[in-house]
Amino acid sequence: MCMKMPNVPPTLNEILQDGRLSLNDMAAEENIRLALDFNSKYLHWDEVRRKDTGSTDPKTIWALMSMSRHNNQTSVNIGGINIRYSVIADFQRSLHEIDVRSSSGFVSKDVSDPKAAKAYAVSSLMEESIASSQIEGAVTTTRVAKTMLREGRMPKTESEKMIYNNYRAMQFIKENKEKKLTPDMILELHTIITKGTLDDEAYEGRFRETDDIVVQDKLTGDVFHEPPKAKELEQMMSSLCSYANSDEPFVHPVIKGIVIHFMTAYIHPFVDGNGRLARSLMYWYVLKECYWIFEYLAVSRVIKEHRGNYDRAYVLSETDENDITYFIRYNLDCIEKALEAFLGYLDGKISEQKGSDMLTQRYPDLNIRQRMILRDAMRTGEPFSTPEVRSAYQVSYQTAANDIRRLLEMNLIKEYGKVWRKILYIIADPDAD
Repeated sequence: MCMKMPNVPPTLNEILQDGRLSLNDMAAEENIRLALDFNSKYLHWDEVRRKDTGSTDPKTIWALMSMSRHNNQTSVNIGGINIRYSVIADFQRSLHEIDVRSSSGFVSKDVSDPKAAKAYAVSSLMEESIASSQIEGAVTTTRVAKTMLREGRMPKTESEKMIYNNYRAMQFIKENKEKKLTPDMILELHTIITKGTLDDEAYEGRFRETDDIVVQDKLTGDVFHEPPKAKELEQMMSSLCSYANSDEPFVHPVIKGIVIHFMTAYIHPFVDGNGRLARSLMYWYVLKECYWIFEYLAVSRVIKEHRGNYDRAYVLSETDENDITYFIRYNLDCIEKALEAFLGYLDGKISEQKGSDMLTQRYPDLNIRQRMILRDAMRTGEPFSTPEVRSAYQVSYQTAANDIRRLLEMNLIKEYGKVWRKILYIIADPDAD
């Protein structure tokens, strides 16, 4: 984390006690207009204080903004920690878009095919696992990491272990999405996430027991967050589980998933792995609430590309009396970008459909999966192996080997070379349509 600490906003009481705020200022039409405009964009005080507000003190505008926000916010207490948030107009639009895209009727012909859907879901799961680890410092390329996961190769470096663990954690989430969240489930998930990556393995799946953990700038040493005391963790995590398991009052599932994400990171229950755990729990909750489309969204990949804003969203929220609207806004924006990437994928699949139809007509003896293997090999032009096919299409090793043997017999692919004992294959006719 490397960023400048934003200015802490003045409280409404501080402004009112200042003595310079008059009723005329509060009622001025231009001041009200500015407050409404800034609130529609949900600006933080650090931005408001730099705005041109004419002859009006920016604190006056902030006071108007604060009063409007407090009158229309949802407040939540989890484990003694008070947070609040606003559901602004932009959120309503984003949530509507996610709801529409998650409706049962929204699938392309390709994704409605179980084999194609499964292959893409596995790929997205890999993307999410890799990016979430890279956010926390894993150093490796996405391509190398994907090859490791597809081949089922055991990780060799600490970075590879982080990615491998995250992938297992995402699988654990999908397998346990029907269960209620419990502290024991969180401990098990943390064990999976941190296996073999901590300085002391005794802290795998174990709440921290000291108060010497802080979130700070690695370069300057500036402290951005001091987590709650270790003695409070069990009660706080139990409270978080109760919040996640309760249906009353109703909160939109995507918003609630983001709240769980924020609170897990805020409580910081472990010595390490808190960020990966927080993002995993958000996925668990939205999948639990039947938002199936998240199986196809690599949200952490978008977060990784905008890491500075991710860190800043946490800090903006905490400096403004735990108003997590800033954090929700950032995460919804990342979800929308991940959704756009998925829609782009669907558009590509629609354009590929003609090619698939051609392959069906040209090679009627190939099964659907074999045509998919051939099509992907034609599209990428990259070498692939039997273990990669097995993992990508979630079939047995023997089935993957049979598929490759069939494509070899038809001279559609050829051997490319070897890496250790692994044989690589490549499209036999790179100019094929």
